[in-house]
Amino acid sequence: MRIFVTGGLGFTGAALTGRLLDEGYEVSVLDKRPGLVMDELSARGADITLGSVTDREVVERCTEGCEVVMHVAAAFRETGAPDSLYDAVNVDGTRNTVEAALAAGVRKYVYCSTQGVHGNIDDPPGDETSPVEPEDYYQATKYRGEQVVREYDDRGMEWTILRPTAIYGPGDSERFAMIFRRVDRGKFPMFGTGSTFYHPVYIDNLVDAFLLTIPEGVGAREAYIIADDEYVSIRDLVRRVAKALDTDVKIPTYPIGPLIVAGHVCEKLCKPFGIKPPIFPRRVDWFRQVRAFRIDKARRELGYEPRVPLDEGLRRTGQWYRENGYLS
Repeated sequence: MRIFVTGGLGFTGAALTGRLLDEGYEVSVLDKRPGLVMDELSARGADITLGSVTDREVVERCTEGCEVVMHVAAAFRETGAPDSLYDAVNVDGTRNTVEAALAAGVRKYVYCSTQGVHGNIDDPPGDETSPVEPEDYYQATKYRGEQVVREYDDRGMEWTILRPTAIYGPGDSERFAMIFRRVDRGKFPMFGTGSTFYHPVYIDNLVDAFLLTIPEGVGAREAYIIADDEYVSIRDLVRRVAKALDTDVKIPTYPIGPLIVAGHVCEKLCKPFGIKPPIFPRRVDWFRQVRAFRIDKARRELGYEPRVPLDEGLRRTGQWYRENGYLS
């Protein structure tokens, strides 16, 4: 079986591509950047094309001969990017991949969305029925991408939507790296109470969920929250990262109000110059946005079970950061 993975050289996509190759699938990959593992995946047999999901002709070429499409590519935290980029990649790019899949006779289309479409969870834990209330433009366009997928529901192609929580693990050079670096330095400033819930998903667990969607009929025309078995307060997460690194960390506490103001001001000042702001609203939201979910539906309908628990996932991630020079 041949599977097309968009964004197949990024953190999530590369892990997915690698596992598919391990399982004996032929893999077609499209990504706009070569990433850290392009040569390795190419040597293992991945058919790699450098390009964008905004290029319809390239997408159609990569889809030819594929039975399954896994759409992972997304505009995510692009420095100084206009809203039009998120529209072009997350909405129009999704339409390109869906229409190419239909034209190529693809059997199953899997769309990687985000738990962020639910925004803040007022009454945790949430689930797939929680209100859709995206809190930034990225999250809003990811949900519009979901709506694009659903538009083609009557065309005979099965689709499944996955909404992963906070993805982490070896190979992630950005998302959790900052948390680990601060803990490794021995001091982690906490803004607010630190009691806000946070829900990680280890990369191997997420990839398991992708593979579970491949068989015909599994997860058809449904959306699923994909997360680890437990959610934790952000203060507890910091302490468990310290445990994973076998180090001590001090967690001084500061009021969050000034940080919220600073985040908005920095973003507005930096955006016209294409400069990555040191503080921005999405980063501030980490301290205050509640993210905690049940995964009952994925367990029941996909057979999903997170195999790697949080402490083991953090240990593996910390080891990878040390071995690859991300920590002091």
